[in-house]
Amino acid sequence: MTTTARLSFHGAAGGVTGSCNLLRMPGARLLVDCGMFQGDRRAETRNRQLPPGKASLVDAVILTHAHLDHCGRLPVLVRAGFAGPIYATPATMDLAAVILRDAASIQEADAEQETRRRIRAGKSAAEPLYTRKEAEQALKLLEPLEYDDAREVLPGVTARFVDAGHILGSASLELQLHEPGHEADHNGVRKTVVFSADVGQPGSPILQDPVRFSRSDVLVLESTYGDRDHKPLDQTLDEFADVLNNALQAGGKVLIPAFAVGRTQDLIFHLGGLFRSGRVKRCPVYVDSPMATEASRLYSGHTRLHDDIAQELSRRGLGPLDFPGLNYVKTPRQSQRLNEQSGCVIIASSGMCTGGRIVHHLRHGLWRPSTHVVFVGFQAEGTLGREIVDGARSVRIFSETIAVKARIHTIGGFSAHAGQTQLVEWCRPLAADAKRKPTVYLTHGEDRPRAALARALKNELGLRCHLPGMGDAVGI
Repeated sequence: MTTTARLSFHGAAGGVTGSCNLLRMPGARLLVDCGMFQGDRRAETRNRQLPPGKASLVDAVILTHAHLDHCGRLPVLVRAGFAGPIYATPATMDLAAVILRDAASIQEADAEQETRRRIRAGKSAAEPLYTRKEAEQALKLLEPLEYDDAREVLPGVTARFVDAGHILGSASLELQLHEPGHEADHNGVRKTVVFSADVGQPGSPILQDPVRFSRSDVLVLESTYGDRDHKPLDQTLDEFADVLNNALQAGGKVLIPAFAVGRTQDLIFHLGGLFRSGRVKRCPVYVDSPMATEASRLYSGHTRLHDDIAQELSRRGLGPLDFPGLNYVKTPRQSQRLNEQSGCVIIASSGMCTGGRIVHHLRHGLWRPSTHVVFVGFQAEGTLGREIVDGARSVRIFSETIAVKARIHTIGGFSAHAGQTQLVEWCRPLAADAKRKPTVYLTHGEDRPRAALARALKNELGLRCHLPGMGDAVGI
């Protein structure tokens, strides 16, 4: 029996950024995420490209969560003519507003700087990827879709979100297709397609654990850490405490590049716990990111999404995102004053050191042996963070060569992404029915982790996996 539905992959296919998938059915074109590419030299060009066909022909978008690599090209889509609804959880809507406005301001500032350079060379002005006005136009199209609220988002397409446990409001997505040409089940559903999106680690702080689905015909699964498991949380906290104690007892400074949304809030939670327990002596902690400051406010506001531990802390008057000595840095001048300060912890974005205030701190601290840099998240190929993690002896920052003499630490257990074993377990209910095992497409991972996860899923669950490339399309 032939299928009339096709799924194509237009981002995060062989990489971890630019998530974007297009589902095409007769009379319906649905985009799942429209994220920004980050890291390598091709990112700028790819960010200006959209899936084949006119954007105005896309009927709707479903946004799984608010990280830039999932929402960052929505204004580009709107600029190209898209005017349909963008479905997201309410918390994702709140965070997307913060992230897209910030991204638009950066795009405008970068374009203005590039324009000055071009004019001096007698060239035409640079055009930003999108403007703040275009970001606002995209935000106006957002429509709330609560967890477990099954809704027909397009004719013949019913969408349902469940909590992915990745960041505040993050969701995995189930699409039920009532498509002619397939045998229907007792509910009239002819095909079920599941997008894991980014799956969090069970037991992560503040948020609920990821929710799993029980059945699907097609699964699009993330594979960021498909080739490894993370260190258990208790061992991760031991390692983190040792790094902090060694650095602070020697009067050093700890720099932590962290994603403004998700990772920063996790770190604040854990630092508060380490200080309260006495495992680490209290010291000033500076969150040097306006976006992270706003995200922390939103995290504190969406208390019904918190897990039992975070809610219990709140009942005891110990805010999960507050402790004595925690400071949110507001102005660039306040940030600059931290350059010569020691005996402190500075958490700043961006998490991959591709921009933001962390780059300035690295410029002033990487060459100092007393500085400790702690990486707590994935570093994509082509990023400054990846260079440092891979052992570069010097790096280029703002056209200046900076020696790397700081102590470099990588602590992977804080990841907001599930590891290999956790991903296999997330898939286990979907593989329970031997007669209806889903066809799996691995995305959001580099090729080596994807291949390793494919082997694990085949060996453990008997699942057949495919590794799609950019632009590949499959019938489902």
